[in-house]
Amino acid sequence: MAFATFNFFSKSLMRTVPINVVIPTDKVVFPGMPVPEKKPFKTLYLLHGILGNYTDWVNGTRIQALANDNNLCVVMPSGENKFYCDSEISGDRYGKFIAEDLVEFTRDTLPLSRKREDTFIGGLSMGGFGSIVNGLRHPETFGCITALSSALIKEKILSASNEPGHDFFTRRQYETLFGVDKIEDYAGSENDYEALADKLKNADNKPKIYMACGTEDSLFDANVAFKDKLIEDGFDVTWEKGPGVHNWVFWDAYIEKAINWLPLGETIKGVSSENVGIPTKEEK
Repeated sequence: MAFATFNFFSKSLMRTVPINVVIPTDKVVFPGMPVPEKKPFKTLYLLHGILGNYTDWVNGTRIQALANDNNLCVVMPSGENKFYCDSEISGDRYGKFIAEDLVEFTRDTLPLSRKREDTFIGGLSMGGFGSIVNGLRHPETFGCITALSSALIKEKILSASNEPGHDFFTRRQYETLFGVDKIEDYAGSENDYEALADKLKNADNKPKIYMACGTEDSLFDANVAFKDKLIEDGFDVTWEKGPGVHNWVFWDAYIEKAINWLPLGETIKGVSSENVGIPTKEEK
């Protein structure tokens, strides 16, 4: 499994940005095992949560091994604390960065499929919000969305106060973050995940969606409510829940479930530092 860090110039952000990429172009299998077919890789654009960066998924989960076993390219960018949204007030255009610059650069640089059905977006917490918003905004690009413990905090956004310490962000910070003159304008905006779902209600190209959240997570009820809305709007939704809070223990377990849900084909475990013995009959 190959692991690389790229630095490239983003037109949307007007600066050079780093990304981590896992791509199993160097995969070797044991004699007698099927050899993966040489073809463009399916790709998962995987977004981190608030306070994190492009290193989070590699440091916190088994994403490298999962990508290798599933013959999947995983691209991990940084979103700072911007919720992967565009704001004309701040000038931050993280939505365009994710859906346009990042996809274009990686497809031009690596052997990736350009097919919608082979292109996925996912994330955790703030990254779950970002994957849902950008996946729904760009159904022509992303065929599947995987969202873990998503920060579906619309009610908190609309009720935000300017009093410091009331929330992670103040009211004015939310207005700047989402590019609205007053916070009430967030409802129905291009960053409102409920409005985006309504917009696609009658569309033929709705992305398939996988959602999961820990039952002890403070975001659990909001995730259940949005899952129910998506189903009501005609989306193909797979929902999983289990014991867990808002931490890497849950995300490590459920990113594996999410990847198993993606339409990836046969799993072939390659030779690696974690797999150095001759496989058993069951493993073959």
